Amino acid sequence: MRKDITIAAESRDSRGKNEARRLRANGSMPAVLYGGPDGAAAVAVSPKEVTRILNSKTGHNTIFNLSITGKENTPVMIVDWQYDPIKDSLLHVDLKRIDLSQRITVKVPVVTQGDPKGVKIQGGIHEIVTREVEIECLPDDIPEQFVMNVTELMIGQSVRAADIPMSGSMKLLSPSDAVISHVVSLRAEEAPAAETVVATPAAAEPEVIKKGKKEEEAAEPAGKKK
Repeated sequence: MRKDITIAAESRDSRGKNEARRLRANGSMPAVLYGGPDGAAAVAVSPKEVTRILNSKTGHNTIFNLSITGKENTPVMIVDWQYDPIKDSLLHVDLKRIDLSQRITVKVPVVTQGDPKGVKIQGGIHEIVTREVEIECLPDDIPEQFVMNVTELMIGQSVRAADIPMSGSMKLLSPSDAVISHVVSLRAEEAPAAETVVATPAAAEPEVIKKGKKEEEAAEPAGKKK
């Protein structure tokens, strides 16, 4: 989804660990801009501003403007990023130029809404199987998320990717039969475990009795000889 956000960027000529440390010490971080006729460009951006976008509702699907001082102002998306595993701070980001007239492929979150009747009435369990689907659409048509109402789901019923309404230029790329969520029976899952527990001691008991009888029969003739 396109947002009215502009992030300033500075071109950088040098690369490497030393340059990255220098940028971070000055409150900036390295980034690379890809795509378009101009090719790849090394830039420096604010990690705080990029983090704010990643933590927004549209996340990495946000289309915003990147303004490179003295060069270009172009729509971009975040395609990859790297965090410091200890400090949990943003270290690097990859950006891609976006042509607003061309279709692109994105993954969109899917959330469920409502309490299934199969849970409230039948005592089943509602399981979330798929949390995002892949679609193709024009940049301006990227949705924040898909919301699926699961109130009417009973045990054995499911919501699939094909049930997600596509609007505008959207086209579903994920398998249409991919399960988003379903309601399953709790009793059906518990039954096999109960049978296994009961069967184990019953099978072992006859072996102990037979073994005891053979030992008594073998001991009886030995006693008569004495």
